Amino acid sequence: MTAIPAARVRLATPDDAPALPLIERSAGALFCALPDLAWLADSDGTPLARHCELIGQGSAWVAVDQGDAPVAFLEAEIFGDELHVWEMSVHRDWQSRGLGRSLLTAAIEHSIRAGLAALTLTTFRDVPWNAPFYARLGFAPIAGTALSERLRRVLADEAAAGLPVARRWAMQRGLGAPQNSEKIVRQG
Repeated sequence: MTAIPAARVRLATPDDAPALPLIERSAGALFCALPDLAWLADSDGTPLARHCELIGQGSAWVAVDQGDAPVAFLEAEIFGDELHVWEMSVHRDWQSRGLGRSLLTAAIEHSIRAGLAALTLTTFRDVPWNAPFYARLGFAPIAGTALSERLRRVLADEAAAGLPVARRWAMQRGLGAPQNSEKIVRQG
């Protein structure tokens, strides 16, 4: 039996940026399995300049292989007392190994050290590797009436880019006491 190589998570550096679009495209290929969202697999993805910008802000992490090459990443940005996760992608050859969970753990730990109150993100409600995954990690959907103006703008920008409004959600994970993810799923 061949051992699965390990990956470790570290803060992203500018040298990592060129590897991120390939990871993003590889992860996006999963959407080919969903006919109404398959077009996402062919989208341009995040521009390299934006990857560099987020890395420069110190709130981007990569999971790297034994040769220190990125195989997954999480990019986020601080807004007030929240860390907003813009994207998390895991190369398809490295999926189902807990890298997404490890990347989110790094972001959560960073947020706690920075004294932030919560993490936020937007995601598909019904795609298994989206909202259901985040719910298992303590994220809860934010009711429309409770959405901040910032999250309303994010969702509006996504709709303008062609993402189906009815399938999108904003979610939040407070950094206080752990949340009951079973309760969160039932509420959603």
